[in-house]
Amino acid sequence: MQTNFNIQPKAIGDALLAFVGSPWGLLAAWLLVINFITLLVFGIDKWKAKRKEHHESVRRVPEKTLFLLSAAGGSVGALLGMKVFHHKTLHKTFRFGIPAILLLQIIVVAGIWVYFHSAW
Repeated sequence: MQTNFNIQPKAIGDALLAFVGSPWGLLAAWLLVINFITLLVFGIDKWKAKRKEHHESVRRVPEKTLFLLSAAGGSVGALLGMKVFHHKTLHKTFRFGIPAILLLQIIVVAGIWVYFHSAW
């Protein structure tokens, strides 16, 4: 008796579920979410920076948090936030650190892809 476990999606929703259920799909979904959150946090911190000029009690987002979000996969969102909101563009740690994190993330993902797709 032969069983066929190859289930083909019957609708667009099923295809999306099949894509997101794959490891690369989960990675893509995570990157979309974390980059959107990082972009929002950069915007909020810029808004708080402007507001702090008039209100001393405003608490800013710590730079560690911005770097942590970037390291968690949100480096593209961080770069977009820096460009769109003109935020942290004069800080050398952000100007060079965020692109370095992005480059490292690209190298790691490319290395994983090559490892799993190479014929040894």
